[in-house]
Amino acid sequence: MPRFRGSARRTAAVLASAALGLGVCTASGSAAAPAGRSGPAPLVWSATAAGAPPGGNTVTDAGGTRLAGGPPSASARTGERTGIQDLPAETLAAPVGSVGAELDADIPAGARAAADVRTLRADGTWSEWTEIPPDAPATLPEPSATVQARLVLIAPEGAESPRVRGARFAAGPAVAATAARESRAATYRLFATREGLVGGTTANGHVIVPRDHFVALPSRKGLAGKGTGNYTVRVCTENLARCEWAPVWDVGPWNTKDDHWNQPRQTWQDLPLGLPQAQAAYSDGHNGGKDGFGRRVANPAGIDLADGTFWDGLKLTGNAWVQVTYEWTGGGPVGTVTTSGIPLKVRTGPSTATAEAGFAASTAQVRLGCRATGQSVSGTEGTTDAWYLLESGKYVSGAYLRVAAAPPAC
Repeated sequence: MPRFRGSARRTAAVLASAALGLGVCTASGSAAAPAGRSGPAPLVWSATAAGAPPGGNTVTDAGGTRLAGGPPSASARTGERTGIQDLPAETLAAPVGSVGAELDADIPAGARAAADVRTLRADGTWSEWTEIPPDAPATLPEPSATVQARLVLIAPEGAESPRVRGARFAAGPAVAATAARESRAATYRLFATREGLVGGTTANGHVIVPRDHFVALPSRKGLAGKGTGNYTVRVCTENLARCEWAPVWDVGPWNTKDDHWNQPRQTWQDLPLGLPQAQAAYSDGHNGGKDGFGRRVANPAGIDLADGTFWDGLKLTGNAWVQVTYEWTGGGPVGTVTTSGIPLKVRTGPSTATAEAGFAASTAQVRLGCRATGQSVSGTEGTTDAWYLLESGKYVSGAYLRVAAAPPAC
């Protein structure tokens, strides 16, 4: 966890300035270098929980942010409550490559609090969230002058919540180039289970409704904020006949720190890329057949699908193997689905007369292959004859898609 101060239950062993290597804050977003230290000084800023917008599964008052009442995260089923509060994005004087944090928080025994950070990419999309580790800065996935942090609060069900009053951050300069992202997003074969749990609350604070459209992955690195879709997966039947583009709104199943689509991954680094730990535990006895919480793994699930995604998007009748693409890991033009909440139908051609081949959920951020001219349609983004190819043989109307930069013509 990041360093803590002002806590009646937990006291930092080292002052924040020493733990983060901070100088003395001088003016907005800058700091003076400490004595005896050479090189660029870190950029420093502070945020108070009271100054941030309301978060998922949290409440904020004069005493800070704490977990709201209610059930634990629906999918992970760990007996824990999770709350997230996004802090305002910061635009710094120069691109940075690392961020350290100090939280002003009270942390009861058994509870946890952390800060995650992400960067804004040149194409207007966000990198994955990276947890700031104990006593050290987090290395950012991509250098950027615009960064955003969020607070994460976790407590066992029935236990007292952490309370976070604010945070102080220090960003270090970008010192080396990072590897370019692949233009094509990563795709892996996973076992999918149906989440259900209508009326429950997801890790980002969304209350699950009947025939809902979202997914859960076993890591919060790709967890989108409530009502947003900047972390979206394309999940398809094994034969690719039907697909749904759905936002990641929950954490699970089984594990909560298993970003199996990354290399290196946050945990279980002995496993190959793309293999969820739960699948390895179920099929090969990894970790004695248990997940990260010591529970016997009863199925190899690496993704949970909300009921609407499961029944309506993919037309599944039981748990099944699916093809999952992590849209944010690739490059290229993007569009955001802007329906009034219902999913957008995906068609086999640029016309409503063609067959339906799945859905793109409201708020989903989708990669655009090319732009085709087809049937004129009126929707939330006006009237247009533009249709966008998402995947071979799968189109959506531009009338319900907010597009930042148009892709080439098909």
